Amino acid sequence: MQIDLNLLTLFTAVAETGNFRAAADRLGVTRSAVSQGVQRLEAALGQALFLRTTRSVRLTEAGERFLAQVSAPLAEIAGAIDAASGSAEEPRGLLRIAVTSIAERFLSGPLIASFSEAYPGVTLDVTVTDLEFDIVAAGFDAGVRLGEVIERDMIAVPLTGDQRQIAVATPSYLARHGTPEHPRDLVRHRCIGWRPQPDTAPYRWEFEKDGRAFDVSVEPQITTNDMLLMLRTALAGAGITFGMEETFQPYLERGELVSILDDWLPPFAGFFLYFPSRRTVTPKLRALIDHVRRHREGPKAGQPSLHPST
Repeated sequence: MQIDLNLLTLFTAVAETGNFRAAADRLGVTRSAVSQGVQRLEAALGQALFLRTTRSVRLTEAGERFLAQVSAPLAEIAGAIDAASGSAEEPRGLLRIAVTSIAERFLSGPLIASFSEAYPGVTLDVTVTDLEFDIVAAGFDAGVRLGEVIERDMIAVPLTGDQRQIAVATPSYLARHGTPEHPRDLVRHRCIGWRPQPDTAPYRWEFEKDGRAFDVSVEPQITTNDMLLMLRTALAGAGITFGMEETFQPYLERGELVSILDDWLPPFAGFFLYFPSRRTVTPKLRALIDHVRRHREGPKAGQPSLHPST
């Protein structure tokens, strides 16, 4: 059986976006071209790959199996083509990155801005998400996450050194309500918590002392999936919040926030840029890898601060 490989590209685009229109927009073709191409592929395979309704498109069991089988080979082919065609040229093309919302070093601005200036032929598409998923199956070239949650079959390039999560509040809040002396005291405080999505429980705050790790369920009065809202609410004196020290550092330095319970919050492995070990590294991804390595040493070379002054 001979199948036009372009149909596989149409199929994976629909599978990743869950929408014919979105797949068409990604590929730069018409919606009818995508729909007709998928129909041709299903006819050639002799089975339905998608369940279609007026509101949604989702994979059948056969479609899920087929996607799992073709995603990695297609990614390798695309990588090989990019590597071959770009070997004597400047890196170029679309580079899709999935980044966790707490990766301050990547999201603060300077790294992305300097990369765009250095490589004008590369279009960088950054999706900020805290959901865990297969970046290859979802069509991403790479991701940025904490090292402890990266799959073992990935190649990981350090983006930062060790990191810490800390608990912070305004001096005025602590003056009114007192300063917790032990993590268990947090259950008596107004806390501002985080959850990745509406149907998950709020993140349990993690602590460690004398080699013993434990967590505290603080039952936050305010919960959100937006770190910026957590920060702004804490700055307004609404309570104690918990997150990456790097995010809070400018406000700690200005005295707008105060860190608490520091003895229970040791450092851990930081953030990494990661990508599949089985995928050919394209010139555009190689450019980002090299840029991340240079940027990590940026302050030593006189590059601008990673944090805004206001």
